[in-house]
Amino acid sequence: MLWLILGIVLLILAIAGGAIVNPILFVLGIVAIVVFLTGWRGRSAAV
Repeated sequence: MLWLILGIVLLILAIAGGAIVNPILFVLGIVAIVVFLTGWRGRSAAV
């Protein structure tokens, strides 16, 4: 759920942000949503 929230926030910032930071935030937002949808949780999932 954290990845989904992070992705949405990054996409909103990318849309509202400046032209320089915009593509980076957009890509990070897309990656965060893809990570959420694929269920990848990293090494912390074993805790």
